[in-house]
Amino acid sequence: MPLSGVKVLDLTRVLSGPFCTALLGDMGADVIKVEAPEGDSVRCQGAIKDGLSWYFAQFNRNKRSIRLDLRKPEAKEILGQLIERSDVLVENFRPGVLARLGFGDARLKALRPSLVICSINGFGSTGPYKDRPAFDFIAQAMSGFMSVNGGPDDPPLRSGLPISDLVAGLYAALSIAAAVPNARATGVGQRTEVSLTNGMVSLLSFIATNYFATGTAPARSGNDHPIAAPYGLFPTRDGQIALAPADNAFFGRLADVLGESGLKTDPLYATQSARVTNRARINAIVGGKLAADTTAHWVEVLNAAGVPCGPVNSIAGVFEDPQILAQEMVMDVDHPGQGIVRMLGFPMKFSGTPCLVRRSAPGLGEHSDEVLAEMGYGETERAAWRRDGVI
Repeated sequence: MPLSGVKVLDLTRVLSGPFCTALLGDMGADVIKVEAPEGDSVRCQGAIKDGLSWYFAQFNRNKRSIRLDLRKPEAKEILGQLIERSDVLVENFRPGVLARLGFGDARLKALRPSLVICSINGFGSTGPYKDRPAFDFIAQAMSGFMSVNGGPDDPPLRSGLPISDLVAGLYAALSIAAAVPNARATGVGQRTEVSLTNGMVSLLSFIATNYFATGTAPARSGNDHPIAAPYGLFPTRDGQIALAPADNAFFGRLADVLGESGLKTDPLYATQSARVTNRARINAIVGGKLAADTTAHWVEVLNAAGVPCGPVNSIAGVFEDPQILAQEMVMDVDHPGQGIVRMLGFPMKFSGTPCLVRRSAPGLGEHSDEVLAEMGYGETERAAWRRDGVI
């Protein structure tokens, strides 16, 4: 597998970090999740079925769990030895917490000079906000992301998904995948850092470039595209269709299919900027045509003509969609003691070394004995540590 042989020590909890390390595990890394005595709080969140959080199961597959009480010196000693055996350490504490536990950069470098340290936090480890707590909603708000969502007269609007956590997890996994080969080649590790807020700022794309060029932020445009028209949701006879003819060629195909070929040469609609200026008019023309037939009809006809479009699927509809099923974006995973747990599939498709679920999500501390035995600790030591609450 792409990351076979890479040992990852996972000190994260909740979502951004566990998503990162799940991706690494999906690609073959050996991920050891270190949990506090109470465990990752996500174990008790989301839909709980037969005592198992399926939310936790989704983001903690392909990991082993060791339970350590890092308030105890013996547990810190164990953690130090785990670091010595690891290629990567991932943490999503607030800046400075790991150092206060006794594992600042100098100690980490001494324990493992080639260690790649990935820190995920709210705002970064420098600047006036570095010590502030942050969650997804705060990052969405402060990054400007919420300010561009919703209609012109709506208040700022969050994404329905915890998108800043997910983006941070993706960037973290990408930074680790880039840093590990460098560390192996040079023998010298480095710290990579990803913040929820920076990740969201990085997504501002054409909105940021337009602002840089003009000094003006675009108004919220709902499902309309700020720089393209017609573009958005349009009513059909039995529902809605998402339509995205994003340039003149696509618009020309749309006009032909709708029996309105004259729109291609009409000065009001012949260019993208003209269509944006006359958005209400072109939307009314297109919407009037689409309302005459069903969503299924238009999805078939427009796609056949090469016009980007699709239905607005419900969540249930997504997981019944033949394309989603063909792409194996839904998986049934056998979970010991639970039966089948359904979860999301792998968006990354490797032709030679595909992602795999090698392990279902671990029970809290399920692998403490296994991991400690690999480190050379005998049953007597492990029993004593269990008695004293170290593990």
